[in-house]
Amino acid sequence: MHIYFSASDHDEAKQRFAALTARYGQPSLDAATHIVALGGDGHMLHVLHDTMAYDLPVFGMNCGHIGFLMNDYAEKDLPDRIAAAEMAPLHPLRMTATTTSGTTHEAIAINEVSLLRQTHNAAHLAVTVNGKKQLDQLVCDGILLATAAGSTAYNLSAHGPVIPLGGGLLALTPISPFRPRRWRGALLSDRSTVTLDALDNDFRPVSASADSAEVRHVTKVEIQQADDITITLLYDPGFSLSDRATREQVLS
Repeated sequence: MHIYFSASDHDEAKQRFAALTARYGQPSLDAATHIVALGGDGHMLHVLHDTMAYDLPVFGMNCGHIGFLMNDYAEKDLPDRIAAAEMAPLHPLRMTATTTSGTTHEAIAINEVSLLRQTHNAAHLAVTVNGKKQLDQLVCDGILLATAAGSTAYNLSAHGPVIPLGGGLLALTPISPFRPRRWRGALLSDRSTVTLDALDNDFRPVSASADSAEVRHVTKVEIQQADDITITLLYDPGFSLSDRATREQVLS
């Protein structure tokens, strides 16, 4: 087993990186069989995006606060621990955004794709699912489509549902909706294609983000699950994303 370590910029993560690489070594990414991410959920997302092309399983160890995507930190017997870990395969979302200039931008989101108003003016959005218009006009600060892995992040803060991993669902959640006032979002099949149109975009400019990749002045965003990409997370037995999603539903 050849473990490649990646640490966030926090002092604790850097100290643990030094201890772990002194103990287990630090191969190049090309020679690695596994990746260990040291930090919090933000660093985990950074690692998953940056190493996606290597198709290596990633085992996270928490050096932050909540660390929903991370395992507990322990230095001892790490190769045995990784070998015994449970696999959690994930498919991210693929966002295709069209701007007012007519250009298109594609990006991958592991947590969520979100649309947000760029100015003090509320966004006016039309929502289409699988070619059928579901909302002619949503007046809001924004809207997001979250994966199961991302359902406890921004989605949960926006009062969206927690989705158990493997449930085959995505969460479509409005952000501060004004009209229709009582709409709280929808659970969709992960086979769905979601199209979001920015209405009156000259007066009400909207930006789109796939995790941290932002595109401004969008007119239309199409979102689908990227079935051609599989990300493999590793978790200690009994400490999986599904177990934590269940706990989050009880805690919330």
